[in-house]
Amino acid sequence: MIDKGGSANERYLQGYLAQLRHERGLSQNTAQNYARDVRKLFSLAGDVAPADIKHHQARRFVALLHGRGLGGRSLARTLSAWRGFYRYLARDHGISHNPFQGIRSPKAPRILPKALSPDEAAHLVNLPGKEPMTIRDRAMFELFYSSGLRLSELTGVKLGDIDLQDSTVRVIGKGNKTRVVPVGEFARRALRDWLEVRVGLAVLEHHVLFVTASGKPISPRTVQRRLEAWALRQGLTQHVHPHMLRHSFASHILQSSGDLRAVQEMLGHASISTTQVYTHLDYQYLAKVYDATHPRAKKKK
Repeated sequence: MIDKGGSANERYLQGYLAQLRHERGLSQNTAQNYARDVRKLFSLAGDVAPADIKHHQARRFVALLHGRGLGGRSLARTLSAWRGFYRYLARDHGISHNPFQGIRSPKAPRILPKALSPDEAAHLVNLPGKEPMTIRDRAMFELFYSSGLRLSELTGVKLGDIDLQDSTVRVIGKGNKTRVVPVGEFARRALRDWLEVRVGLAVLEHHVLFVTASGKPISPRTVQRRLEAWALRQGLTQHVHPHMLRHSFASHILQSSGDLRAVQEMLGHASISTTQVYTHLDYQYLAKVYDATHPRAKKKK
């Protein structure tokens, strides 16, 4: 018999989070997002225990969130967390029904990720100056763009993960999955320069590749701030965020090669459908080239 009350709900939630972290290998940040979604369910259900939530109530919860302005993409993630929570309850607590099974979120408009042009990306990462932190930033941004890393992957790279002889970097991505990604020549040069500078900065116990002036591991927020500041200094008019370098990497590789599977492997996407968004970016680029160059595409004045 499942008891009602907030204390029971919290025990179920902690058990679910333990499963996510230890069995599925999800990161702390992802687990916190799932926890927030499940607590949202507890709030909507009030005094109704998870075992007693019916299908019509589940549909009403989704409608309420949608009515409060939650978009299709966010609702899909929330529903995924709720379904997973009930799968955990079925396995570990004997709750046989999942009231959210079969409920779909409203379709979200497809938002294409923004990417820099090849010239913009090259200008952004080619930072002028020989100050230690400039050398570090140049190496960070070159590696970002060269290898298509996520921000968390970049800040998590350790000294032993970089192989300049083999021109590769080993990163740990989502779900604690390890992949090895190529590193280009410009990034290798920038990394060699940074490694020479880093010797005089790093505290011995820190083995991460990128550190601050005081030798501490650099934070994702610091990377974000440095990139925004450099984008302004380099004369880019649009807002530049770290993931834009990853998008630019994927888009530019796809434009040159057309090899979607290779891009999927390098990005560390579990599903090819996630990578396919870049085919739309590629089409937009080709359409612009066509409009600018094809004699039958030019509008008469």
